[in-house]
Amino acid sequence: MTTTAPRLGTATLLRLLLITAALLATVLTGTANAHAALTGSNPKDGAVLAVAPKDVTLTFSEQVALGNDSIRVLDPKSKRVDAGKLKNLSGGGVVSYGVDLNSGLTKGTYTVAWQAVSADSHPIAGAFTFSIGAPSKTAVELPKQEVGGGLVGALYGIARYAAYAGFTVMVGAAAFVLACWPRGAGVRPVQRLVAYGWVTLTAATLAMLLLRNPYTGSGELGDALDLAGLQAVLATKTGAALVSRLLLLGAAALFIAVLFGAYAKRAAEAEGAVETGAPRPAGTEDAADGDADAAGDDPGAAVDRAKEKQDLTFGLAVGGTVVAAGIAATWALSEHASTGIQAGVAMPVDVLHLLAVAAWFGGLATLLVALHRAPSVGRTAVLRFSRLAFWSVVVLAATGLYQSWRQVGSWSALTGTSYGRLLLVKIGLVAVLVGVAWISRRWTARLSERPPAAEDSHSETGGETGPDDRAASSAGGEPPTGAAPAPSDDPVRAAQLARQGAAVAAATRKRLRDADLERSGLRRSVLAEAGVAVVLLAVTTVLTSTEPGRTEEQAARAGGGTAEAAPSKPVDVTLPFDTGGANGKGTARLTISPGRSGANELRLWTRGPGNRPLDAPEVKIAFTLTAEKIGPLPLVPERVAAGHWSASNIQIPLPGEWQVRITVRTSDIDQTTVEKNVRIG
Repeated sequence: MTTTAPRLGTATLLRLLLITAALLATVLTGTANAHAALTGSNPKDGAVLAVAPKDVTLTFSEQVALGNDSIRVLDPKSKRVDAGKLKNLSGGGVVSYGVDLNSGLTKGTYTVAWQAVSADSHPIAGAFTFSIGAPSKTAVELPKQEVGGGLVGALYGIARYAAYAGFTVMVGAAAFVLACWPRGAGVRPVQRLVAYGWVTLTAATLAMLLLRNPYTGSGELGDALDLAGLQAVLATKTGAALVSRLLLLGAAALFIAVLFGAYAKRAAEAEGAVETGAPRPAGTEDAADGDADAAGDDPGAAVDRAKEKQDLTFGLAVGGTVVAAGIAATWALSEHASTGIQAGVAMPVDVLHLLAVAAWFGGLATLLVALHRAPSVGRTAVLRFSRLAFWSVVVLAATGLYQSWRQVGSWSALTGTSYGRLLLVKIGLVAVLVGVAWISRRWTARLSERPPAAEDSHSETGGETGPDDRAASSAGGEPPTGAAPAPSDDPVRAAQLARQGAAVAAATRKRLRDADLERSGLRRSVLAEAGVAVVLLAVTTVLTSTEPGRTEEQAARAGGGTAEAAPSKPVDVTLPFDTGGANGKGTARLTISPGRSGANELRLWTRGPGNRPLDAPEVKIAFTLTAEKIGPLPLVPERVAAGHWSASNIQIPLPGEWQVRITVRTSDIDQTTVEKNVRIG
């Protein structure tokens, strides 16, 4: 038989384009925040104050968790000068916290270091400075390690990824067995896959619970065993979610025990009844009919067994869905979905999103194991999973559209922020994954187009004997390859022959499977799907710990980000003055470069009659931002030469319309002050 690559069907292409378009549309708008960001402070970063403030306040974009040591104010000698008691100043939709300052603060530069945990469970931190009187040198040394980073951050990130992977495999594999391949409950590789998923999720959850204290605090791995820190973690929203997840995993263990115990036994009994009964149409899997047709069996007992299996399937489906949704909710209740706008809608949407991911990716993993490790899997199971995967993709597109609407800011955030660029990578991977899934669906269609054979009803059971073997035996020919050798009286020889027979039988089954072009093509495409899914899951995990684009842009606009300052130009003004004394008339030319908030260089030239340099005994300058009630900020420049003064590292705390006052004294009694408003960007 000549096998050609699957061709692209019009209906399938239309579905692919619609799903991809829906995913691309998610980047167009966004109005919600996720990670908290510092949006304002008083004093502001870089401010130069004439008198010491009474307190320091911080404003955030959303709710944060802080303690008494979360805001620290340090003097130039790195001594703490705050009262050490946190004040909650939030109200009217504004999230603000502060600390009182000690009295009698001297002149110099002070450092404000803060650390908090945002409502979506991620730690955030930062620092800024303000000065009293004039800037000065400071001995404060802030930690170089970023909060949530280092070894603890890496381990916590690995645990997060392992938790997502374990959940996906455990839930998806169990769903594949119940919805697509009931007889797979008795297949040992599938049982191991579900068990590995449960163990991975449980171990990752325990690791996250222990690492949570150092992850949001000191960053020291040794603090993972600090009982006081663990107790503090249990009192937080994230700690409660992790504990709830562990309790639900206990219920999941009971579900798995029933699935691979009583349920697998009922499925095996039903399969055995089908094999002993009359020939049945391919793909028919009604256990009641199989039992009723069984030779010498009581039809009433067969119906009872079928009803018992049906009730057990229904109970496992409902109970498993509740447990899986509960575990998914532990993420939704403690991370991105729990904060921002429409949290009441976002959390159930997030649960649906996670369940759809598990059904698709976990089902892929199970199908891959069944195709490569199990004796065989019937085309009926593959067709069922194909339909399940399609609807999972539809749910993913719809829920992903809503989630991105809440977290992506704009086109500028799409290309100008880490979150936006990661989202572009994720969209590309999803498009590739959908394309590979389409190829898998085409191979599945080829399986269903083949003439029905007795193989399907037997291969789904995971039996050791293939259809070719049974055909050879029934025809009275030579024993099939891999058949059990004649028994031997020598136990050692018998064991050796048994091992040889098993090896030959396994090789024969593998040869038969590899000779099936449709199944080989399906295995390759499913393997490619699984590989892309692993990468996609890793990118998604990174996205959940990355500050969303809109929040990053909002923080930058408020001065708390790292965005570059707006373009500006140096200030250059010339003011005439007259002190009233002899030779008291002249002009003062002032330049401020680069003419924007932050550090600036100042130059002043004074000219007298005849445009000659006027070497005034004293020159003073003051800056006032009337709109923000900042200033006057006094400044005494240094004399460079006759009629020339300068000052370096002049801190302009905010952009705006500043009033510049220049005082010139030409004698002991003759002086004047001139002023002008200038725009500083």
